[in-house]
Amino acid sequence: MSRGPDATTLLERALLASAVAHGLTPVIGEVATTRWASATFTGMRHEIALTLRADPAAEAWLAALPESEFRLRGHLLADLIVVAHERVAGIASVRLEALTVEDR
Repeated sequence: MSRGPDATTLLERALLASAVAHGLTPVIGEVATTRWASATFTGMRHEIALTLRADPAAEAWLAALPESEFRLRGHLLADLIVVAHERVAGIASVRLEALTVEDR
C-alpha cells in the first residue's frame, strides 16, 4: 500500500506550481536527497538544480523563495535557500538547498 509521494516529490511539485503561478516554466534537473535527523526531528536534506529563463519575473521569484511557504502533506519545509545562481545567454541555472522535516 502506497503512502503517497515522498518529501522530495512534494517539494518539487510545490516549487513547480509556485513558478508556474508566477508565469515561469523552470526545468528541474539533478536532485539529491539525504536523510537528516536531530534529537527531536527527522527529515531530508534536498539539493535541487533547476534552469529557467533569466528575466525580472524569475529574479523576483528566486528572491522570494526563502520566505515562501509550501504545503507538503506530512512534512514541513524548515529551510529553503538559493545557494547558486548563474545567468548565461538568458538562462538562469539555479541550485537550491532545502530541509524538510516529518510532520507527525
